[in-house]
Amino acid sequence: MAQLEFAESAPTQLSRRAFFGRVSGLTYGAALAHLLGQDVPLRAAGGSAPHPADLRPRLPHFPAKAKSVIHLFMNGGPSQMDLFDPKPELEKHHGEAYFDKIAGEVEFAKDAGALMRSPFKFARHGKCGAWVSDAMPHLAGVVDDLAFIRSMYTTNLTHEPALYLIHTGKMGPGRPALGAWVVYGLGSENQNLPAYVVLDDPLGLPINGVENWQAGFLPPVFQGTRFRSTGSPVLNLRPETERPAGVVEAERELLAELDQIHKRQRPAQPALDARIASYELAARMQLAATDALDISREPLAVHEMYGVGKAPTDSYARRCLIARRLVERGVRFVQLYINQHIWDNHTALATDLKAASDRTDRPIAALLRDLKQRGLLESTLVVWGGEFGRLPIAQLPKDKDERRAGRDHNKNAFCTWMAGGGVKGGTTYGATDEFGLRAVENRVSVADWHATILHLIGLRHDQLALDQNGLKEKLTGVDGARVVNGILA
Repeated sequence: MAQLEFAESAPTQLSRRAFFGRVSGLTYGAALAHLLGQDVPLRAAGGSAPHPADLRPRLPHFPAKAKSVIHLFMNGGPSQMDLFDPKPELEKHHGEAYFDKIAGEVEFAKDAGALMRSPFKFARHGKCGAWVSDAMPHLAGVVDDLAFIRSMYTTNLTHEPALYLIHTGKMGPGRPALGAWVVYGLGSENQNLPAYVVLDDPLGLPINGVENWQAGFLPPVFQGTRFRSTGSPVLNLRPETERPAGVVEAERELLAELDQIHKRQRPAQPALDARIASYELAARMQLAATDALDISREPLAVHEMYGVGKAPTDSYARRCLIARRLVERGVRFVQLYINQHIWDNHTALATDLKAASDRTDRPIAALLRDLKQRGLLESTLVVWGGEFGRLPIAQLPKDKDERRAGRDHNKNAFCTWMAGGGVKGGTTYGATDEFGLRAVENRVSVADWHATILHLIGLRHDQLALDQNGLKEKLTGVDGARVVNGILA
């Protein structure tokens, strides 16, 4: 990030880094620390009105049980009929031709095969009797806390536009992400950590990269902040050399005053406001972030429960545990990604979908149990899902070997679930047709899904808006959206 300059009226152009390097390297640093520790009126008398682009906590539109959100995003489009939506008719009609009935909905027509049964076995679980396949044995043990939505649908079957839609409400770049809207509306309970934290996969960024958590036309301060799950959580967070606490505090006080001088000469510059806010937050984060992301302080039993240190769960387990530690400390919105799109099982469905489940199933079930036993699940909304679903027909590899068949993208049906604050656990909402091709009962659009998440944290989707070029921009757009009341407690 570029360094800020001194006010233009300063006789000498000296960078902040050079200035403080000279100050802290001299014995005068101690004297400066002492002076700034006194009641010296460095700040303008009376102060100024709060800037609207800040992260201080704000009241919701109405009382809500959920105070924070953990979004477990499953890149690639998990297959609904292989996880949570069993289809006996696929077993009955396995191998029958069906392509001619859905030709317009298959992305790779040359690879399309016949109807394909699931390679996984389904059973009912919990007191609610929810159906879960044996691909997710750990999640099956917590279904009484989950509300499944089986009737999701979207409007595009290509990853990039579908990802933009699920994260920002429209099929294109430049829009604020869901997390940015949430912190725009509510701010944060912890001023020493970012309000919107992204825990992406060390193996690589998801499709669309950092645009998945951008602020768009909202002030930049509301964009997601990436934390690393191993090593230093934020690069360059710690200084190269340690200095006396008084000197450090003196630097920060003087820097804040210089930033305000610079800012007053350049009004209405949201990028500058965000840059200054980032510097100030970085200073406060030096202790808070290190503490929040230090999972070594957790008992060994907790590590075992999540699968930390074990293959293949270690990476995702670390991030799930960090997510719990962040919401425990008042972070408003935490988002977890998996590298690229491991749920995009065009071929080798039986092995690749199981591999994706093996990486995530145990950590997610542990997260839910951990939140619940700490009394945090009541105030934390946990959301799981991808950008679309899969087709009931086989997609064949190039060698046409049916043993390695997968499934193509499907925009007309997919499954998500929610748990926690305000959600009625043990619920299954909506339904697809006999083959799982289309959502047919209590259909839920992406806008409805967004509206429901906002409702659960106390925000009205039709009132969370920003005037932009004469338009009242909202996450849920202008076509109308409804809250899915059927999953609310």
